[in-house]
Amino acid sequence: MKLISDMEPNSASSIEAETKEMDVRSLSASHQHSQYLHKVGIPPKQNLLREFTARVKETLFADDPLRPFKDQPRSRKLVLGIEAIFPIFEWGRSYNWRKFRGDLIAGLTIASLCIPQDIGYARLANLAPQYGLYSSFVPPLIYAFMGSSRDIAIGPVAVVSLLLGSMLSNEIDPNQNEAEYLRLAFTATFFAGITQVTLGFLRLGFLIDFLSHAAIIGFMAGAAITIALQQLKGLLGIEKFTKKTDIISVMRSVWGSVHHGWNWQTILIGVSFLSFLLLTKYIGKKSKKFFWVPAIAPLISVILSTFFVYITHAEKKGVQIVKNIEKGINPSSVNQIYFTGDYLLKGLKIGVVAGMIALTEAVAIGRTFASMKDYQLDGNKEMVALGAMNVVGSLTSCYVATGSFSRSAVNFMSGCETAVSNIIMSCVVFLTLEFLTPLFKYTPNAILAAIIISAVVGLIDVKAAILVWKIDKFDFVACLGAFLGVVFVSVEIGLLIAVIISFAKILLQVTRPRTAILGKVPRTNVYRNILQYPEATKVPGVLIVRVDSAIYFSNSNYVKERILRWLMDEEEKVKAGCQPTIHFLIVEMSPVTDIDTSGIHALEELHSSLEKKNIQLILANPGPVVMDKLEASKFANLIGDDKIFLTVSDAVSSCSPKLVENV
Repeated sequence: MKLISDMEPNSASSIEAETKEMDVRSLSASHQHSQYLHKVGIPPKQNLLREFTARVKETLFADDPLRPFKDQPRSRKLVLGIEAIFPIFEWGRSYNWRKFRGDLIAGLTIASLCIPQDIGYARLANLAPQYGLYSSFVPPLIYAFMGSSRDIAIGPVAVVSLLLGSMLSNEIDPNQNEAEYLRLAFTATFFAGITQVTLGFLRLGFLIDFLSHAAIIGFMAGAAITIALQQLKGLLGIEKFTKKTDIISVMRSVWGSVHHGWNWQTILIGVSFLSFLLLTKYIGKKSKKFFWVPAIAPLISVILSTFFVYITHAEKKGVQIVKNIEKGINPSSVNQIYFTGDYLLKGLKIGVVAGMIALTEAVAIGRTFASMKDYQLDGNKEMVALGAMNVVGSLTSCYVATGSFSRSAVNFMSGCETAVSNIIMSCVVFLTLEFLTPLFKYTPNAILAAIIISAVVGLIDVKAAILVWKIDKFDFVACLGAFLGVVFVSVEIGLLIAVIISFAKILLQVTRPRTAILGKVPRTNVYRNILQYPEATKVPGVLIVRVDSAIYFSNSNYVKERILRWLMDEEEKVKAGCQPTIHFLIVEMSPVTDIDTSGIHALEELHSSLEKKNIQLILANPGPVVMDKLEASKFANLIGDDKIFLTVSDAVSSCSPKLVENV
């Protein structure tokens, strides 16, 4: 202490020596001014059963779904229970003519978009056109009663149709065994619904979050390109086309038939109307008030192209047409689902995959529009509603339906108020099935290909991919891996790559948590990462390390070794710069939310290693869960209760007297 008081500012031999003395003086002053150091609180012991119940409730029932039932009479609980399962009975009480007018306009608008899309998407799934229309009749009705989103529009979508068609074709050839292929499609749809209902009922919706947003961006973009390439068959009038979906096989098939397989009349129809559709999308994008233009453009294209083929008899010149679409509403398919035999497990596998992808897309769409209209969307209710509609759909000749982004966007911009817009759309599809299907006989396949291509262009989000690259390079690897897997191999492989990379990122973050060296921010008692705050100064004789993760068996050994490596690096710098020897290692534990027995054991080994170097281990601000386990394991007694502090500043202040003596 005398050394410090006797020194004059102008008598320092060098700037470095003066800096050291100022650091020591500030440490000593902080110690003198801190009259009382708060102890880290030890949480009271909890009942084991109560603690387990609280953990389960927080994991599975974080939104406290039973809160509305609290202190309610039995009759009211019954009403609330019905409203929870069928939200239409809740919002239906306040339904009025103004809302119906908005829903009517929106329903008619999305119906004009969905009818031509459904016919095209059914072909993606290798199914007859009527099955696409069936899937926009029954499922939207079920969802309108059970769904909680006001804006989502239900029906077949391009990505799920392609995925389903690809996976089903790997099991059964749709051309040689059409009946069995159809039965397997219904079976997969049934199990897709069961998967969705199970996830929602058991409140396991968080499982779909394991497929990262970046991976979904890449998967969707790859699927969009794959779908567009598949439509070259209809757009160019090629009869013999590869069944593979990778870009190399498709392009080989396209160029291999250029001299004898292309039909110029088909190309003229397809390219002309594709240009028209893309132009209308551009108009709708540039001016929001013209949102209805791209919405009705597909139906106008179908009407005009069908009329053109009918009056010119272009089908006799090689233009492929839809031909017959079965008239009438959905027939029952209860007896066609495989509940036994080899195809049961195959249908289960395909259904689980298709169900998860459909669920991911629908929940993402629902949350997007819910945030725009500022209302809450219950993810688990959505899963139950989507699952129920697919289970019922599988029994009524439908294949997997989910929320369509293009239709939902049109629904939103058309001024929909509730799910009644889905009912309106369903009624229009019903009228189409009953009375209008013969009119589609001369619809050229080229126009369906053009409609699908124009629809999937929006799935390629280049701006989002660039943003992912700027934010997180590892996320971009997941995005790129999923994209390349879909485009160059298959949809299933692309999906598998997306899942694997997403899990790899989670494992990497868990097993290799971030650590940081902390320094004191000038003129404060705050200690922060010296890389983020270059002006922060290290405390002489003290190494402060922060661990930015829970310490579990998967990372405990790494955390211990990383801290020791930090110490070795600092000791080398100390020797090279003639600085005070490290006497204290402070571990900032604020970010450490939990610790297990392996983590405790790693801290014990760290303490033992430091003792051999005559370095004291000090902990700063362990949380209640961590502190409870440190006490239970006797580790707190091992290092001493006086070595556990509320803040890093308190910990440094306790070290300063000894530092001053050693300077």
